[in-house]
Amino acid sequence: MKPSNEAIKPGPIGIFDSGYGGLTILEEIRKVMPGYDYIYLGDNARTPYGTRSFDVVYQYTLECVNKLFEMGCHLVILACNTASAKALRSIQQNDLPRIDPCRRVLGVIRPTVEMLDQVTQTKHVGIFATPGTVQSDSYPIEAHKIFPDIRITTEACPMWVPLIENNEHLSEGAAYFVQQNIRNLLKKDAQIDSIILGCTHYPLIVPTIRRYLPTRIKIISQGEIVARSLKLYLERHPEMDAKCTKNGVTSYFTTESTEKFIHSASIFLHTRIKAERISL
Repeated sequence: MKPSNEAIKPGPIGIFDSGYGGLTILEEIRKVMPGYDYIYLGDNARTPYGTRSFDVVYQYTLECVNKLFEMGCHLVILACNTASAKALRSIQQNDLPRIDPCRRVLGVIRPTVEMLDQVTQTKHVGIFATPGTVQSDSYPIEAHKIFPDIRITTEACPMWVPLIENNEHLSEGAAYFVQQNIRNLLKKDAQIDSIILGCTHYPLIVPTIRRYLPTRIKIISQGEIVARSLKLYLERHPEMDAKCTKNGVTSYFTTESTEKFIHSASIFLHTRIKAERISL
């Protein structure tokens, strides 16, 4: 189906997350590409995605991607590891050819995996992630395609997102769970020298992780990686860059109440924003 004139009108870059963690990705992208326009969509009414089935995550993610397309986005970033793990491939292969083959949806797992050889000396890498991302095996599968000699060990951290979203991530209660997860991961593989934070919420809990993690082990957050990868992607694809508006404006939308979104978003952005509630 040939796109209409409206379909090829430039629009913002869409940033999607099931909750608030994608705000850490958005912030890093804006540092690298401040002149672009962005729409952030949080499906906060149906969060968390991390414990949901593949089919449900795919359905919810596709609904949100379609909403961002309706709002004028030609390029959407799934700033959510669970959505990237459970929905991205199906959307790229099955849905985009039908919806509009000229639009693009990108995730956060592939760009993170592509730089593994730059961060590990021992070739042993750990991943902290939600149960859904761990269950998907996306990180080991993607890593093995590019670096078959790098060993990936995962650890599910089901308590971290609720602690962060309730602003309890720097409490002693949070410290107990962080210490437990670190111990579990290193028990599985003592040669790990780098740990990837495989959930966009987790940068907020880095001070607590650092307290209990051996100093020899590096902590890798995804924000800077994804931001650099997106910049390079647009440089390699000028036809997509031309479809991105550039006024330096960011708009925030949530499927939950705006008051709750604004309050929780301030934990991630350290400032108050304006947001609008939408229905899918």
